[in-house]
Amino acid sequence: MDLLKSIKSKGKSIEAEMSFFDHLDVLRGHLIRSAIVILLLTCLCFFYYDFLFDVIIMGPKRPDFFTYRMMCRIGDYFKLGPDFCITSIPGKIINTQLGGQFTLQINSSLLVGIVLGFPYLLWEVWRFIKPALLEAERKSASGFVFFASLLFVLGILFGYYLIAPLSVNFLTNYKISEIIENTITVDSYLSSVATLTLGTGIVFELPIVIFVLSKLGIMTPKFMRAQRRYAVVIILVIAAIVTPTPDLLTMLTVSLPLFLLYEVSIWVSGIVFKQKQVAEKAFYAK
Repeated sequence: MDLLKSIKSKGKSIEAEMSFFDHLDVLRGHLIRSAIVILLLTCLCFFYYDFLFDVIIMGPKRPDFFTYRMMCRIGDYFKLGPDFCITSIPGKIINTQLGGQFTLQINSSLLVGIVLGFPYLLWEVWRFIKPALLEAERKSASGFVFFASLLFVLGILFGYYLIAPLSVNFLTNYKISEIIENTITVDSYLSSVATLTLGTGIVFELPIVIFVLSKLGIMTPKFMRAQRRYAVVIILVIAAIVTPTPDLLTMLTVSLPLFLLYEVSIWVSGIVFKQKQVAEKAFYAK
C-alpha cells in the first residue's frame, strides 16, 4: 500500500512538473515572438539611422528643438524675460572610443526598437496570462494592453519633449567654474536622454501598477490619499531639479502631469476597492 501511494504521489509530482514546464514552453514562445519583433524594429532603425540620430536622438541638443521654440513663444507672450527663451545649448559632444560610434548606432537602434516594440511585448504577456484568469478578471483587465501602451507612449512623449530637453539644457549650462569646459561623451549624452525618457515612460505606468496592487489588496485609496502630501513634495523636488529656471510656470508645467498621474492612480484604486466591496457583499448575501 505504501508503495502504491508513493508511486501515485510521484506520478502527481511528475504531472505537476510537466505542467510547469509546459507553461515555461508557452512563455518561451511568447518571448521569442516579442524578441523577433523587437529585432526587426531594431534593424529598421539601424538602416534609417541618419534620421534617427540627427532628428530624434540629438533633438534635445539642438536649439531649434520643438520644446525650446515653444518656450521662446511662451516667454514672449507672457513677458517672462530672455532667460526663459533657450537659443543655444553649450557643450561639445565627442567620441572617445575606437568603436564608440558603431556601438552607439547598435545600442540606440536597439533602444528605439524596444520602445517601438513595447506594445507588442505587452500584448504577448497578456496572451500568456489571459488563460489563467477567471471570466470576471478577464473583463476587468480587458483594456490592459491598450491602457498600458497608451500610458507608456504618453510618458515617453512627456519625457522626451519636456524632461529630457530641460535637463539637457540645465546640465550643459551648469558650471562650478569657468576653468572647466563641458565636453560630453556621446555615451553619456545617450544614456542621460534614454534614462530620462524611458524612466518617465515607466513612471507613467503607475496607474497600471496601482491597479494590480489594488487587486491584490496591497494598495488602497485611503492609504494613497494619506500619502498625498509626501507625493506632492517628491513631485515638486523633481520639477525643481529638471526645470532650467525657478519660475512657477515652468515648475507647474513639469509637475502638473505628475500630479494628475497620482490622482488618476487614486481613482483607479478607488474603483478596484469598490468592486471588491460589492463582490464581498454579494458573496456573503448568498
